[in-house]
Amino acid sequence: MASTKISTPRLVGVIDIGSTAIRLVVAEIDPSGEWRRLDRAIRPVPLGKDVFLNGSISRETFQLCLRVLSGFLELLQGWQISQENVRVIATAAIREAKNRDMFIDRVRMRTGFKVDVIEGIEENHLTYLAVQHAIRDLKKDIARTNTLIIEVGGGTTELMLLQRGKMVSAHSLRIGTVRIQQHISPNSESYSHVEGYIREHIRNTQELLEAEFDLSRIKYFVTIGGDVRLAAERVGKKVHEHYSIIKKNAFIEFVDRLKHCTVDECVRLLQVTYNEAEGLVAALLVVKYFLNATAAEFLIVPDVSIREGVLLSFALDTSRAVGEQFYSQVVASAISLGRKYHFDEAHSLHVARLSLQIFDQLQEEHGLDSHARLLLESAAILHDIGNFINTAKHHKHGQYIIANSEMFGYSRGDLRIISNIVRYHRKALPVPSHPRFMILGREERMLVLKLASILRLADGLDRGHSQRIRKVHLEKRDEEILLQVEYNGNPQVERAGLRLKSEMFEEVFGYTVRML
Repeated sequence: MASTKISTPRLVGVIDIGSTAIRLVVAEIDPSGEWRRLDRAIRPVPLGKDVFLNGSISRETFQLCLRVLSGFLELLQGWQISQENVRVIATAAIREAKNRDMFIDRVRMRTGFKVDVIEGIEENHLTYLAVQHAIRDLKKDIARTNTLIIEVGGGTTELMLLQRGKMVSAHSLRIGTVRIQQHISPNSESYSHVEGYIREHIRNTQELLEAEFDLSRIKYFVTIGGDVRLAAERVGKKVHEHYSIIKKNAFIEFVDRLKHCTVDECVRLLQVTYNEAEGLVAALLVVKYFLNATAAEFLIVPDVSIREGVLLSFALDTSRAVGEQFYSQVVASAISLGRKYHFDEAHSLHVARLSLQIFDQLQEEHGLDSHARLLLESAAILHDIGNFINTAKHHKHGQYIIANSEMFGYSRGDLRIISNIVRYHRKALPVPSHPRFMILGREERMLVLKLASILRLADGLDRGHSQRIRKVHLEKRDEEILLQVEYNGNPQVERAGLRLKSEMFEEVFGYTVRML
């Protein structure tokens, strides 16, 4: 797809409704995709305390949020920023609130803002966009070693593991500063006893991560958030316009000193607000726990947040290199998931290549966009992942694995689509008695049908798992599609595979398929 060029700079706004505060950033994006912050604002709100303790947003917090958002609306209007250039995101607190739909509706009615409730895995990819932009001068170093990226929020902790610059896995953990505070006695003198709670809570997660990748091989440790930026200001060194460095020993000493302080003592010692101090030590203890599991000798602290990731997503069309790098990380994450379940990598990647060749030549017939193409690629990579459980019904097992996994760059909605494509890459076509298909919207169901039928053709063209078919050229003749293929050896097995797997394609697209 051709990228859309921005001829003149434009003003955009990003509002982040978090667990402890609502934050606003106003920025100017220039034609090259770079941005410049023009204004920012932050207003504390106790959303996390309400939701993580009681499950719902209280009436008082509800009204406070509406007042804050109304004030931000006035600020944006002062900058003459239109609603189409404003993105409002909400994270864990709103995501888990029982009355989230009412909140979203009231915000829309009062301010006109459309709140986009993003999932933990979406937070990961927005955070990644911001981080890779901030530390892009370290790109070559990161490509030669292993990296952990971590952000501790009020409700969740986001983790990304990169091996030689490629995404191995991404996780969203249900532990954050507000949740930790709920386990601290109101009469507690300090945070010193919290370290044991954090260690026990994260132990299972660490075992999961260790199964995917040996954390002791991590050399670069990247951590973001206001809490670690504060630590960087006190015991770190600004080495670049967009990031600071903290030596491991200095960071640990700083945290160990603070964990014996009360919140009031942190306020006086660090000269910060009570709201900033309240979750500070909890966040730093989580960072320390993961840091100690790695071989990193220092922390890299970028001066960015999820909001800068959203700003970058505004500019993606004008930043082709960033878009391509993000795309490669999404594909790398899918491959990493396949390796975790010991997939047939040569076959899976070959089927993915054939799928994309067919997809690209059918553009006029399917009318789908580049995101659908990426969904197809990941589904093709993972189509046989269910063999890990059992070859019989592996399409169903694959659907289950994907629906219950996390993949960098994909929302839960995307994973539902991918899991259904995998479900229907073989055997029966969808019927009304298939609940995981029927819960999808009409457009999503059609998307699954189109992509699954293309995947079936590509899978049939490598039925022998021998990668004989190198290239496919499609030729439309009336009501028939002819496949002209380049191949090695005798493709009789692939011809038979195509005949067996073309039924769904013929029903969806209305063409008979024949291989020349």
